[in-house]
Amino acid sequence: MKALIARSSNALRLDGHQVAYVAEMSPGIMDETVLTESRISDSVLITADKDFGELVFRRQQASTGVLLIRLWGLGPAMKAALVSKAIQERGQELTGACAVLSPGNIRIRRGLRRN
Repeated sequence: MKALIARSSNALRLDGHQVAYVAEMSPGIMDETVLTESRISDSVLITADKDFGELVFRRQQASTGVLLIRLWGLGPAMKAALVSKAIQERGQELTGACAVLSPGNIRIRRGLRRN
């Protein structure tokens, strides 16, 4: 999972996006803190950890947006390319939404609590 997020972070940086990669900054940080930092920086959280869906939907914690990556069975380079493509093509729709990226599909659910 770390390799996927690290490679995706690098690909997004190369595409000109500002990226904060939590493992580079604060390894072991609590999920709630990651979500709060994402909201404070007004950034969409990109993760392979489904616990963030739990925080946003079941616990109703505020979020600027979450992109959950579900790309099993693909190599790291392909996963990074798919994440980058999804951000390029659908990035504007991710703010205020919870999305799931899987091979050949991105599901976007709007209406997250933002504050």
